[in-house]
Formats: sequence, structure tokens, C-alpha cells
Amino acid sequence: MALSPQIQLKQGQQLAMTPQLQQAIKLLQLSNIELAVFVEEQLESNPLLERGTGTENRRDEEAERVEPEAGLPELDLSTPNQEAADAIDASERLLDADATPADLAPSAPSVGGEIDWSKAGSGGSFSSGGEYDAAANTAHEITLNEHLNTQLALAIHEERERLIGTYLIDNVDENGYLRAEISDIADRLGVSVARVQSVLTIVQTFEPTGVMARNLSECLALQLKERGELDAPMQTLLDNLPMLANHDLPKLGKLCGVSSEKLGEYILKLRSLAPKPGLAFGVGMAAVVEPDVFVRERPDGGWAVELNSETLPRVLINSRYFAEVCGSTDDQNVKTYMSECQQNASWLVKSLDQRARTILKVSSEIIKQQDGFFAYGVDHLRPLNLRTVADAIEMHESTVSRVTSNKYMATPRGTFELKYFFTASIASLDGSEALSAEAVRHKIKILISEEHDVKSVLSDDKIVDLLRAQGVDIARRTVAKYRESLGIQSSVQRRRILKNGV
Repeated sequence: MALSPQIQLKQGQQLAMTPQLQQAIKLLQLSNIELAVFVEEQLESNPLLERGTGTENRRDEEAERVEPEAGLPELDLSTPNQEAADAIDASERLLDADATPADLAPSAPSVGGEIDWSKAGSGGSFSSGGEYDAAANTAHEITLNEHLNTQLALAIHEERERLIGTYLIDNVDENGYLRAEISDIADRLGVSVARVQSVLTIVQTFEPTGVMARNLSECLALQLKERGELDAPMQTLLDNLPMLANHDLPKLGKLCGVSSEKLGEYILKLRSLAPKPGLAFGVGMAAVVEPDVFVRERPDGGWAVELNSETLPRVLINSRYFAEVCGSTDDQNVKTYMSECQQNASWLVKSLDQRARTILKVSSEIIKQQDGFFAYGVDHLRPLNLRTVADAIEMHESTVSRVTSNKYMATPRGTFELKYFFTASIASLDGSEALSAEAVRHKIKILISEEHDVKSVLSDDKIVDLLRAQGVDIARRTVAKYRESLGIQSSVQRRRILKNGV
């Protein structure tokens, strides 16, 4: 059979990831705080975008701003069989990465009139001109690195040794521990290990005491040495901290050569020390968790869900400026640039609106699926997966996964990440509805919390028996896994704690 080039026609479909679609998917994954940062960047780069203040008068002739076609609704979930989709009329397939190309094709952006996003939320994350910025006027908090370098300048005057000290300080984590091997530092700096060790001995005398240690034992030893309390039995105790963590006090007392009373005194001294001395200094601002969705109980016993409008940015499109610029120039490059800005701005507003509606729709379905949790508590959490929610709201699992990432729901029972409500299924013995893994973890935690003396400590096997008596079909290894995930020690260690009272 002869080989020769041929031309063939084939018809097929594939998903075209346009820049606009990539932006929409990116917005869907962002939290409200991250979204505010992203919108701020767009405001700086697009001359047609404006930040709304929430006080715009829609009837103002000069502003000529027009509201979006539909505001964000508040869903009424008081009727159990009510479909969340009935309250949301936007097409979520815009953000569905598994939709067909025809469904994903964006409609032509509207050029006439300005779009008011103020009904969708507020941009409280950024202060406007003239407003007092508390963060910018707050005194700078000294970091651990700065504090150590200040002491280094006073303690070491020889330039090369000071460079070694600077390198050592740069390898200290926020807890105050040196996270690099001395031999590796010596190789990188081209000096001897003894020289690095000599400088390390000096910087380990810096405040806070215990800083620059390479492990917990050394950190505690530095603090005890400064107090004059580091004797041979205490050093033996520090060398066997894992045994102390397991509460094996009789064996530990024999190793240290002290009585149980003296060992108790040593343990009290250890408790007075700082295991993480570096935390006394600033390490940067912690991320603030802002709820994306609020859930409240209605007077009739149902549940209502609404977006947190305080953290949603207000974005306007200044179409008057667009018309003025395009009407005052014949430069085709300028007109092309302004048209691109207009399209990008319109797509951003559309993506923001779609994001808000999609989050609201997914959240409302979660509340419908987990209504028992909101009414009665964690014991009534039902098994739930992404596919169940995706099928109910006619979206793809990947879209639901993006919506539930880094999103939080404020409820009468506290603030929870949306992914908290998705749990595995644990079968029941009587054939009734399966239990949520989170509900089973809660049952295990309650059982163990009721232990008050050595005799009442429950083994994993005993917990299995008690759960089976409650109709939970669970294996011992699963109980052990859930117990460890809760940070609860084994029954042997719990008995030691109750016996020794430590």
C-alpha cells in the first residue's frame, strides 16, 4: 500500500479556553478578599472601570448609570421541595468548564449605558481617597529577624563572622528555630564547621532566650541554662522528651535517677518555658476569614441564604468617558484600545455577577441537603459529595468544587468552610440512612470526653462496640483514624495522663 499525503475534513468539538473564560473560572475560585484585590488591579489597568461607592443616584442625569438586569436575590428555603434554581435565572454554564463551546461563547457586550454593580455588593476592602487607613497608620511591629540582626550588630564586630551570623538568622523560622544544618551552611559559605558553630554559640545567647535552637530539646536547654537549672537529670529528661510526651513517667524517672516527686518538679519547670520563643515577635498579619454567605433562620422555621455584600466589590463602567474619547479622536489605535477596554470591563461585570449567583445557588443547595445540621447539630450531618450537589443544580462537579474552595458560610452554629459539609458515608447496621463521617467523628469525641478516671478510658475496640450499639457500622481502624484526625491520643496514653495527673 503506497503512502502519500492526503487532505481530510473532520468535524469535532473541543473546549476553547479563551482569556475571558479563564478569567471567569479564576474569579469563581477566589475568596471575597482575594476578589477585592483582583478587582483593584483591574480598576488600575482599565480606564473605563470605576469603583462604586454605593451612594450613586440612579436617576442622576449626569451619571447615566444603569442597574444590571436582575439584582442578587435572597433565597427562601422554607419550603423543603423548593428548587434553588427557581430563584436564580442566570445561566451557570458560563462558568462550567465541561460545557460545550457553543454554550461557552460569550454574548456581545453591551456598549450603551453604564452598568451599576452596587446592588451585588460593596468594595469595603479598599479605602477610597481621603479616607483614614488604619493599617497604614499603625506602628511597625518589629519582626524576629530585625530583632536578632540588631543584637548581632552589637555582639559581633568582625565583618566575616557577622556575615555568618546574618546567614544563620536568615534561616530562622517564625518559631525561632534554626532550620538549616551547620555543615550545609559551612559548605555554602566556604568556611569551617567549627567557625559556624562558634558564631551560632554567640547568637544563641540573644533574646528571646531559646532562639536559634535546632530542636525543642536544645531550645528548652538554652532557657534552663540561663536560669541555672540545667543539671544532669534535667538534661536526661530533655534527651527523652518523646517518652515524656507518651506519659511514661515511671520509666522516665528511672532514667533520670530521681523520685516521682522530683520528676514532677522538673516537669513543672519545663511547662514554664517557651517552646516557640520566636512567636513573641511579629510574623506578618494573619489572614482574616470573611464569610462569603450568610445563613439565618426564618420565623417560619425555614432557612434563608444571602451573599455577604460587604465584601463584594462595586464596579461601574463609565461609558460616557468611552464615548467622549472615541468621539474626539480619529486615531484607530486609540479606538481599538478603548473598545478592548469596554469589552473587558463588560465581561468582568458579567463574570462578577455570574460568580455571585453561582455561589448563592451552590450554597442554597448545600443548606437544603444539610438542613438537619442547621436545625439539630453535627450529629445530623448527612453524607454529601460534589456529584449530588452538581446533579441537583445541573452543573458540573468541577464547577461545584471551585465554588466551595476558600468560601465560608456564616450560620447560627458558627462559620464553616463550604467543603465542611461534604463528608464520606458510614453505613448503618439497621439499614437506615447512612451517617456522615463528620457526625461519627463527633460521636467519638463525645464518648472520649466523658472519660473521668483510668477505669473509664475507652479502647478503640470498646468505642466500636458503643458505636455499633448506636447503629453505626464501623471498623476499629476507622475509629483509630478518626481519633487521630481529632488529635486524640491512644487509650494507653490517656490512661497515663489520668493516672499521673499531667
